[in-house]
Amino acid sequence: MWDPRYWLVVGFVGQGLFTARFVVQWLASERSGAVVVPAAFWWLSILGGFALLSYAIARRDPVFAVGQSMGVFVYVRNLMIQSGKGSTPPRAAGASTTPAPHFRAEAVEPAAARA
Repeated sequence: MWDPRYWLVVGFVGQGLFTARFVVQWLASERSGAVVVPAAFWWLSILGGFALLSYAIARRDPVFAVGQSMGVFVYVRNLMIQSGKGSTPPRAAGASTTPAPHFRAEAVEPAAARA
């Protein structure tokens, strides 16, 4: 287990899981036609985060270890909120549910249709 090659495999698997989460999120968004963050994104983040945290600890890299450990807490919390099991603060009366302008996906009319 202390063979350096073992930890290289753990590190590459963790990095692969982290990369896969972006692909999953992108494909989910393409299918729905809007920006979507599926639960698989957070699960891949957690698994990748633990693998990379293990790799960082084995490499005795405190900077990398602290960075990965903080992220895992956020991923778990986001998964709890998304599943409805987390406590979320109640919305204020009259609060808008309209997304911020930079998140809105508006249909773009083709140039030929405008002419």
